[in-house]
Amino acid sequence: MKIRISEIPEDGVEFDLREEVSSEAIKILSPVHARIRIDKEGLEVFIKGYASGDVEQQCSRCLGRFNINVTSQIDVVYHPAKDIKREYLHELKSDELNTGFYGGDIFDTDDLLREELLLCVPMKPLCSVGCKGLCPKCGANLNIAECNCAIYEIDSRLSVLKQLLR
Repeated sequence: MKIRISEIPEDGVEFDLREEVSSEAIKILSPVHARIRIDKEGLEVFIKGYASGDVEQQCSRCLGRFNINVTSQIDVVYHPAKDIKREYLHELKSDELNTGFYGGDIFDTDDLLREELLLCVPMKPLCSVGCKGLCPKCGANLNIAECNCAIYEIDSRLSVLKQLLR
């Protein structure tokens, strides 16, 4: 949804969105549901609310595909793009972490929703807490069937510790 910033009233506006959002980084399976409130103070735009959607993930242990629902709390301040400081080395302060920039008079909520979902996807997604992963020898999915591989290899760097058991 595109919002004209100059038409945002002084007392703000609330939206209940259901948007089809696409991303190259993750597969978003369902329309993203969001409830956002937009306030404007001068040229700054304040957006608060939440967004949620179903996302397909790949388990980092067994490599199986599974779906999760991702929910994000939105609390962002947008400034005009002309306010970007032209510094090459700039340390972000904690109050700058939820800052974005917009160009022109149009703000696209799809970009905001896509970004919020991407930020809430787990770094190491697991299909379940008890996922056993893959056998390091034969590659069998240990969640489906046990394999008969005998894994007795000891890391050569740790072989010195074996002497302590004597």
